[in-house]
Amino acid sequence: MSGGEIEEDDERRRQRKLEEALEVKSLRRIITAYLNYPDAAEEDVRRYERSFKKLPPAHKALLSHYPSKFQDLRRCISMNSYFIFSMLQAFEPPLDMSQDVDGCDDPHLENFGHEHCHSEERNASSCCSASTSGRMCCSNHAQACSQERSCVMNNPTAQEVQSEHQLVSISGSSAGEVKNNKEISECCGNDVTDSNGNMFSSPHDSLDPSLQLNVPLVDVDKVRCIIRNIVRDWAEEGKKERDQCYKPILEELDALFPNRSKESPPACLVPGAGLGRLALEISCLGFISQGNEFSYYMMICSSFILNNTETTGQWTIYPWIHSNCNSRSDNDQLRPVSIPDILPASAGINEGFSMCGGDFVEVYNDSSQIGVWDAVVTCFFIDTAHNIIEYIEIISRILKEGGVWINFGPLLYHFADMYGQEDEMSIELSLEDVKNVAFHYGFELEKEQTVETTYTANPRSMMQNHYHAAFWTMRKKRTSAT
Repeated sequence: MSGGEIEEDDERRRQRKLEEALEVKSLRRIITAYLNYPDAAEEDVRRYERSFKKLPPAHKALLSHYPSKFQDLRRCISMNSYFIFSMLQAFEPPLDMSQDVDGCDDPHLENFGHEHCHSEERNASSCCSASTSGRMCCSNHAQACSQERSCVMNNPTAQEVQSEHQLVSISGSSAGEVKNNKEISECCGNDVTDSNGNMFSSPHDSLDPSLQLNVPLVDVDKVRCIIRNIVRDWAEEGKKERDQCYKPILEELDALFPNRSKESPPACLVPGAGLGRLALEISCLGFISQGNEFSYYMMICSSFILNNTETTGQWTIYPWIHSNCNSRSDNDQLRPVSIPDILPASAGINEGFSMCGGDFVEVYNDSSQIGVWDAVVTCFFIDTAHNIIEYIEIISRILKEGGVWINFGPLLYHFADMYGQEDEMSIELSLEDVKNVAFHYGFELEKEQTVETTYTANPRSMMQNHYHAAFWTMRKKRTSAT
């Protein structure tokens, strides 16, 4: 081997080491954000208590129930923490989380935290298929943006972090039930209780060696967004939103592919799959369905719900406790939500259901993906792009001739307000321009309408943000004789 080849190999090894270090740092930050949930929530309650104590006695007397409400909030936080810690116990990190990334002398890693103060690090990884036993598997990925309805959606950065594919599916009994409280208490952190009042503790030390880091408020909010997203995808309370968004898509797919064959089912890709419900429902229709998701926050949670649920209503969460604004009553704010509303493993999924972790552009802008998919479904997704034209170009490329693109959602461009980040690209087209770009890349419009909907909304809140979402079906033109 020549000196030049040796240097090239050394450079590749250095780059791989750097990329893995960046990914470990990313995953540590995300796990730390989850683990910090009870502490951050407790600080909110203490802030409420401090404000209450400042009231004059006559005003306090009008709110005599408030001390009791504060304790109720703490019980709700404890139940949410129980779910989060159980989820993290089931999570198998794809990398050696004990490695010393802080000791890396690469200047790129040293500057990494400063470069990503408003976004999460990411990785791009390949996919894993569901087994014939019906277990769903999710591979890894990370990232988020701090927009209103997309606080845990993808926010790519200039630093690319690649990784080999990693399954995050768990075999055996459900990790949702804590097997041994004594075993958990050995890695004690904040005590939380389950629905029966049993106390167990956060697995802080076993999951993340850098827990003493200060967790940015933006990361705290991402965890709370995940809790609200769980309601949208996996609770009976989210059915109204799912009926507004997912049901029209499912009905359209069913109508467009009426003669689906079990021997050769059509293949459908769902970029921006979130917590996986839409991709699962498409699989249940008889499609080979693949969800693609970019957020590690989402992937950790979706893997847990898909793989570690034994019964419907197994978990109870309190998704609306983190805001005192626009509540009609304390009971509305403190109401429990049971999840999941269906048992994923018994939902009737089609063999071939999978979740693929990674950036849509990186994963699917590959020659192996050309002309692979019969359908692409994008729901609240296309506005997550730095360059929406690139998204449309890739969707056209990966569809078969005659394949369909079903889109549902607004155009709330995620990078439109990235103030102070001059190099952050954001192409923000009108709906008319989006459709014209699609026509340029060989699409024909077959159906279009506007649908009013919400996104992770509290249905009992006094404030409701509504979207007039674009819902269309486009078909890729055939260029050859059939």
